[in-house]
Amino acid sequence: MKKTFTQKTVTPLMLSLVLAVSACSSTPVTTSTLDQARSDYTAAQNGAVAQHAPNEFKAATEALNAANTAAANREDLSKVDQLASLAKTKIATAQEVARTRLAESSLSSSKQEQERVRLQARTAEAEAARRNAEQAQRDAEAAKARAEQATAATRDAQAQTQALAAQLAELQAKQTERGMVVTLGDVLFNTDQAVLTSGGMSTVQKLANILRENPDRTVLVEGFTDSTGSTAHNLELSQRRAEAVRAALAQMGVERNRVETRGYGEAYPVAGNNTAGDRQLNRRVEIVLSEAGKPIQARR
Repeated sequence: MKKTFTQKTVTPLMLSLVLAVSACSSTPVTTSTLDQARSDYTAAQNGAVAQHAPNEFKAATEALNAANTAAANREDLSKVDQLASLAKTKIATAQEVARTRLAESSLSSSKQEQERVRLQARTAEAEAARRNAEQAQRDAEAAKARAEQATAATRDAQAQTQALAAQLAELQAKQTERGMVVTLGDVLFNTDQAVLTSGGMSTVQKLANILRENPDRTVLVEGFTDSTGSTAHNLELSQRRAEAVRAALAQMGVERNRVETRGYGEAYPVAGNNTAGDRQLNRRVEIVLSEAGKPIQARR
Protein backbone atom coordinates (compact mmCIF):
# COMPACT_ATOMS: atom_id res chain seq x y z
CA MET A 1 0.00 0.00 0.00
CA LYS A 2 1.44 3.40 -1.01
CA LYS A 3 1.99 5.89 1.86
CA THR A 4 0.60 9.51 1.57
CA PHE A 5 1.54 12.80 3.34
CA THR A 6 -1.16 14.91 5.05
CA GLN A 7 -0.98 18.57 6.01
CA LYS A 8 -1.35 17.75 9.74
CA THR A 9 1.44 15.14 9.88
CA VAL A 10 4.05 16.58 7.51
CA THR A 11 6.38 19.23 8.84
CA PRO A 12 8.38 21.64 6.63
CA LEU A 13 11.52 19.66 7.43
CA MET A 14 9.97 16.32 6.40
CA LEU A 15 8.69 17.85 3.20
CA SER A 16 12.14 19.14 2.46
CA LEU A 17 13.46 15.56 2.86
CA VAL A 18 10.89 14.26 0.41
CA LEU A 19 11.82 16.89 -2.09
CA ALA A 20 15.45 16.03 -1.70
CA VAL A 21 14.68 12.35 -2.46
CA SER A 22 12.61 13.37 -5.44
CA ALA A 23 15.37 15.58 -6.66
CA CYS A 24 17.66 12.58 -6.90
CA SER A 25 15.36 10.76 -9.33
CA SER A 26 13.54 13.44 -11.29
CA THR A 27 13.48 17.06 -12.28
CA PRO A 28 13.88 19.37 -9.22
CA VAL A 29 10.50 20.54 -7.88
CA THR A 30 11.51 23.70 -6.09
CA THR A 31 11.94 27.35 -6.80
CA SER A 32 14.23 30.03 -5.47
CA THR A 33 11.26 31.55 -3.63
CA LEU A 34 10.58 28.23 -1.89
CA ASP A 35 14.24 27.85 -0.99
CA GLN A 36 14.22 31.36 0.48
CA ALA A 37 11.02 30.59 2.40
CA ARG A 38 12.61 27.49 3.89
CA SER A 39 15.69 29.49 4.90
CA ASP A 40 13.55 32.19 6.49
CA TYR A 41 11.60 29.57 8.35
CA THR A 42 14.77 28.01 9.77
CA ALA A 43 15.95 31.45 10.90
CA ALA A 44 12.58 32.06 12.56
CA GLN A 45 12.84 28.75 14.41
CA ASN A 46 16.32 29.62 15.69
CA GLY A 47 15.08 33.07 16.71
CA ALA A 48 12.41 31.67 19.04
CA VAL A 49 9.65 33.24 16.96
CA ALA A 50 7.30 30.44 17.98
CA GLN A 51 7.69 31.48 21.66
CA HIS A 52 6.83 35.15 21.17
CA ALA A 53 4.37 34.88 18.24
CA PRO A 54 2.91 31.33 18.43
CA ASN A 55 -0.22 31.97 16.36
CA GLU A 56 1.61 33.79 13.59
CA PHE A 57 4.34 31.14 13.53
CA LYS A 58 1.71 28.40 13.28
CA ALA A 59 0.16 30.18 10.29
CA ALA A 60 3.63 30.47 8.68
CA THR A 61 4.24 26.74 9.27
CA GLU A 62 0.97 25.83 7.61
CA ALA A 63 1.73 28.10 4.66
CA LEU A 64 5.21 26.58 4.16
CA ASN A 65 3.76 23.08 4.48
CA ALA A 66 1.32 23.90 1.71
CA ALA A 67 4.14 25.11 -0.53
CA ASN A 68 6.24 22.03 0.21
CA THR A 69 3.27 19.75 -0.44
CA ALA A 70 2.66 21.39 -3.79
CA ALA A 71 6.32 20.93 -4.65
CA ALA A 72 6.22 17.28 -3.55
CA ASN A 73 3.19 16.69 -5.72
CA ARG A 74 5.01 18.21 -8.71
CA GLU A 75 2.35 20.80 -9.13
CA ASP A 76 2.82 23.77 -11.39
CA LEU A 77 5.89 25.78 -10.47
CA SER A 78 3.95 29.02 -10.57
CA LYS A 79 1.60 27.61 -7.93
CA VAL A 80 4.57 26.44 -5.88
CA ASP A 81 6.10 29.87 -6.19
CA GLN A 82 2.83 31.53 -5.18
CA LEU A 83 2.45 29.33 -2.10
CA ALA A 84 6.12 29.87 -1.21
CA SER A 85 5.70 33.64 -1.49
CA LEU A 86 2.67 33.47 0.83
CA ALA A 87 4.75 31.41 3.28
CA LYS A 88 7.53 33.99 3.16
CA THR A 89 5.03 36.75 3.94
CA LYS A 90 3.62 34.86 6.92
CA ILE A 91 7.10 34.00 8.17
CA ALA A 92 8.08 37.69 7.94
CA THR A 93 4.87 38.65 9.74
CA ALA A 94 5.60 36.15 12.52
CA GLN A 95 9.14 37.49 12.86
CA GLU A 96 7.94 41.08 13.04
CA VAL A 97 5.27 40.26 15.60
CA ALA A 98 7.86 38.36 17.67
CA ARG A 99 10.29 41.32 17.54
CA THR A 100 7.53 43.74 18.54
CA ARG A 101 6.41 41.64 21.46
CA LEU A 102 9.99 41.03 22.57
CA ALA A 103 10.61 44.79 22.48
CA GLU A 104 7.40 45.42 24.43
CA SER A 105 8.40 42.80 26.97
CA SER A 106 11.86 44.34 27.30
CA LEU A 107 10.34 47.82 27.68
CA SER A 108 7.95 46.56 30.32
CA SER A 109 10.79 44.89 32.20
CA SER A 110 12.82 48.09 31.95
CA LYS A 111 9.94 50.16 33.32
CA GLN A 112 9.43 47.68 36.13
CA GLU A 113 13.14 47.85 36.95
CA GLN A 114 13.04 51.65 36.88
CA GLU A 115 10.03 51.65 39.21
CA ARG A 116 11.77 49.19 41.53
CA VAL A 117 14.90 51.36 41.64
CA ARG A 118 12.81 54.50 42.20
CA LEU A 119 10.91 52.89 45.07
CA GLN A 120 14.16 51.59 46.50
CA ALA A 121 15.63 55.10 46.38
CA ARG A 122 12.54 56.57 48.06
CA THR A 123 12.69 53.92 50.76
CA ALA A 124 16.38 54.69 51.36
CA GLU A 125 15.65 58.43 51.55
CA ALA A 126 12.84 57.87 54.02
CA GLU A 127 15.04 55.66 56.16
CA ALA A 128 17.84 58.22 56.11
CA ALA A 129 15.40 60.97 57.07
CA ARG A 130 14.11 58.84 59.95
CA ARG A 131 17.64 58.18 61.22
CA ASN A 132 18.55 61.86 60.92
CA ALA A 133 15.43 62.85 62.85
CA GLU A 134 16.22 60.35 65.59
CA GLN A 135 19.82 61.56 65.79
CA ALA A 136 18.65 65.18 65.95
CA GLN A 137 16.32 64.29 68.80
CA ARG A 138 19.11 62.49 70.66
CA ASP A 139 21.42 65.48 70.12
CA ALA A 140 18.75 67.86 71.40
CA GLU A 141 18.16 65.71 74.48
CA ALA A 142 21.89 65.48 75.14
CA ALA A 143 22.29 69.26 74.74
CA LYS A 144 19.39 69.82 77.13
CA ALA A 145 20.95 67.44 79.65
CA ARG A 146 24.33 69.21 79.36
CA ALA A 147 22.66 72.59 79.81
CA GLU A 148 20.83 71.34 82.92
CA GLN A 149 24.06 69.90 84.29
CA ALA A 150 25.87 73.17 83.60
CA THR A 151 23.10 75.12 85.33
CA ALA A 152 23.19 72.81 88.31
CA ALA A 153 26.99 73.00 88.45
CA THR A 154 26.85 76.80 88.30
CA ARG A 155 24.23 76.86 91.03
CA ASP A 156 26.29 74.52 93.20
CA ALA A 157 29.44 76.57 92.59
CA GLN A 158 27.65 79.78 93.50
CA ALA A 159 26.29 78.20 96.67
CA GLN A 160 29.74 76.88 97.54
CA THR A 161 31.28 80.30 96.90
CA GLN A 162 28.70 82.00 99.09
CA ALA A 163 29.22 79.46 101.86
CA LEU A 164 33.00 79.89 101.65
CA ALA A 165 32.67 83.67 101.74
CA ALA A 166 30.54 83.45 104.87
CA GLN A 167 33.02 81.10 106.57
CA LEU A 168 35.99 83.32 105.68
CA ALA A 169 34.11 86.39 106.89
CA GLU A 170 33.64 84.65 110.21
CA LEU A 171 37.40 84.13 110.37
CA GLN A 172 37.92 87.80 109.43
CA ALA A 173 39.96 86.73 106.41
CA LYS A 174 41.35 89.44 104.17
CA GLN A 175 41.66 89.28 100.39
CA THR A 176 45.23 89.74 99.14
CA GLU A 177 46.94 89.22 95.80
CA ARG A 178 48.16 85.87 97.12
CA GLY A 179 44.68 84.73 98.17
CA MET A 180 42.51 84.98 101.29
CA VAL A 181 44.60 85.38 104.48
CA VAL A 182 43.47 84.32 107.96
CA THR A 183 45.59 85.73 110.81
CA LEU A 184 46.01 83.90 114.12
CA GLY A 185 47.11 86.46 116.66
CA ASP A 186 49.59 85.96 119.47
CA VAL A 187 46.78 85.42 121.96
CA LEU A 188 45.90 82.14 120.23
CA PHE A 189 49.24 80.63 121.35
CA ASN A 190 50.61 80.17 124.84
CA THR A 191 53.29 82.71 125.65
CA ASP A 192 56.58 81.98 123.86
CA GLN A 193 55.29 78.54 123.01
CA ALA A 194 54.02 76.78 119.91
CA VAL A 195 50.92 75.39 121.58
CA LEU A 196 47.54 76.55 120.36
CA THR A 197 45.11 77.78 122.98
CA SER A 198 41.49 76.62 122.94
CA GLY A 199 40.63 79.77 121.01
CA GLY A 200 43.35 78.98 118.51
CA MET A 201 42.10 75.41 118.09
CA SER A 202 38.57 76.73 117.49
CA THR A 203 39.82 79.00 114.73
CA VAL A 204 41.87 76.19 113.13
CA GLN A 205 38.83 73.92 113.30
CA LYS A 206 36.84 76.40 111.21
CA LEU A 207 39.70 76.52 108.73
CA ALA A 208 39.79 72.70 108.60
CA ASN A 209 36.08 72.67 107.79
CA ILE A 210 36.71 75.04 104.88
CA LEU A 211 39.50 72.85 103.52
CA ARG A 212 37.44 69.66 103.73
CA GLU A 213 34.57 71.33 101.86
CA ASN A 214 36.96 72.76 99.24
CA PRO A 215 39.36 69.96 98.32
CA ASP A 216 40.78 71.93 95.37
CA ARG A 217 42.37 74.47 97.71
CA THR A 218 45.63 74.38 99.69
CA VAL A 219 47.09 76.56 102.45
CA LEU A 220 50.44 78.06 103.29
CA VAL A 221 50.97 78.59 107.04
CA GLU A 222 53.51 81.35 107.80
CA GLY A 223 54.82 82.06 111.28
CA PHE A 224 56.15 85.46 112.50
CA THR A 225 57.53 86.89 115.78
CA ASP A 226 58.46 90.30 117.13
CA SER A 227 62.08 91.44 117.36
CA THR A 228 62.47 90.41 120.98
CA GLY A 229 64.98 87.60 121.45
CA SER A 230 67.62 86.19 119.14
CA THR A 231 67.03 85.77 115.44
CA ALA A 232 67.60 82.03 115.68
CA HIS A 233 65.08 81.70 118.52
CA ASN A 234 62.52 83.75 116.62
CA LEU A 235 62.97 81.70 113.45
CA GLU A 236 62.64 78.47 115.39
CA LEU A 237 59.56 79.68 117.30
CA SER A 238 57.81 80.96 114.16
CA GLN A 239 58.42 77.66 112.38
CA ARG A 240 57.17 75.62 115.34
CA ARG A 241 53.99 77.68 115.55
CA ALA A 242 53.38 77.17 111.78
CA GLU A 243 53.99 73.43 112.28
CA ALA A 244 51.59 73.43 115.20
CA VAL A 245 48.85 74.74 112.94
CA ARG A 246 49.62 72.07 110.30
CA ALA A 247 49.55 69.32 112.93
CA ALA A 248 46.19 70.56 114.21
CA LEU A 249 44.79 70.62 110.66
CA ALA A 250 46.04 67.07 110.08
CA GLN A 251 44.32 65.90 113.29
CA MET A 252 41.13 67.48 111.98
CA GLY A 253 41.25 65.49 108.73
CA VAL A 254 43.18 67.75 106.35
CA GLU A 255 45.81 65.95 104.26
CA ARG A 256 49.33 67.08 105.22
CA ASN A 257 50.32 67.49 101.55
CA ARG A 258 47.78 70.30 101.26
CA VAL A 259 49.51 72.32 103.97
CA GLU A 260 52.92 73.98 103.62
CA THR A 261 54.72 75.92 106.38
CA ARG A 262 57.23 78.75 106.54
CA GLY A 263 58.85 80.32 109.61
CA TYR A 264 60.06 83.90 109.01
CA GLY A 265 60.96 84.95 112.57
CA GLU A 266 60.91 88.71 113.00
CA ALA A 267 60.82 89.38 109.25
CA TYR A 268 57.83 91.00 107.58
CA PRO A 269 56.55 92.93 110.63
CA VAL A 270 53.11 94.49 110.33
CA ALA A 271 53.89 97.12 113.03
CA GLY A 272 56.86 98.63 114.84
CA ASN A 273 58.42 96.76 117.74
CA ASN A 274 58.63 99.74 120.10
CA THR A 275 55.46 99.15 122.08
CA ALA A 276 53.93 96.05 123.58
CA GLY A 277 50.86 96.48 121.41
CA ASP A 278 52.87 96.65 118.19
CA ARG A 279 55.00 93.68 119.15
CA GLN A 280 51.87 91.68 119.86
CA LEU A 281 50.64 92.47 116.33
CA ASN A 282 53.92 91.15 114.91
CA ARG A 283 53.61 87.86 116.81
CA ARG A 284 51.21 86.05 114.53
CA VAL A 285 50.53 83.15 112.16
CA GLU A 286 49.13 83.94 108.74
CA ILE A 287 47.31 81.25 106.82
CA VAL A 288 47.07 81.88 103.09
CA LEU A 289 44.22 80.05 101.34
CA SER A 290 44.83 79.38 97.64
CA GLU A 291 42.40 80.07 94.84
CA ALA A 292 40.68 76.93 93.57
CA GLY A 293 43.19 74.74 91.72
CA LYS A 294 45.91 77.42 91.75
CA PRO A 295 49.26 77.56 93.60
CA ILE A 296 49.98 80.19 96.22
CA GLN A 297 52.34 82.93 95.12
CA ALA A 298 55.61 83.30 97.00
CA ARG A 299 55.90 86.18 99.48
CA ARG A 300 57.61 89.26 98.04
